[in-house]
Amino acid sequence: MRILVVEDDHPLADVVAEGLTDAGMAVDLAHDGLSAAAKLDLTDYDVVVLDRDLPGLHGDALCQMITDSAARPMVLMLTAAGAPGDRVSGLTLGADDYLGKPFHFPELILRVRALARRKPDARPRTLRAAGIELDPVRRTAVRDGRDLNLSVKEFALLEALLRASPGFLSAESLLDQVWDENADRFTNTVTVTIGRLRRKLGDPPILTTTPGVGYRIQL
Repeated sequence: MRILVVEDDHPLADVVAEGLTDAGMAVDLAHDGLSAAAKLDLTDYDVVVLDRDLPGLHGDALCQMITDSAARPMVLMLTAAGAPGDRVSGLTLGADDYLGKPFHFPELILRVRALARRKPDARPRTLRAAGIELDPVRRTAVRDGRDLNLSVKEFALLEALLRASPGFLSAESLLDQVWDENADRFTNTVTVTIGRLRRKLGDPPILTTTPGVGYRIQL
């Protein structure tokens, strides 16, 4: 799950990004509206966590730009303007959810995950294939009833592969979905994590690799 956090308060942005990353999400940061718009042009995000009072390009204008785009991410406004009238105006602009500051962090994580599930192209909450059952909300992953005991990145990688199944995902696509924009694209990060995940999935092998094409969960 790829998230864009747009927040001009740098310490708060770092806290939000760290918390979402710890919850297994790939998180990019933007500290003003213009840089956020540039990132949105380059990357397909599942959810944008958006402050309203932004420099450069106001959050309201950015929200309208997102709403008008063809394949848009879901928008969660996270702002100090939390009065009922503010919430109504934010939702009227096209935001999909609204959370005032200060906020309870577990609630933010649940709301972000709920929005990702509401995307038009989202799959059901529990992902199932080849004896695997993965629940992104409860953070559980089992195969034939056996707990897979996955790390945060292994869990996110398996989730991405299950959402794409039976299709393939290239290493580049996995980097985009599971790692953030700071990931080194010239390392073997994906290959190493795939290897660890393959070992934890066990036998019979179901995570296949096709050179020049990518990886997939074989049904």
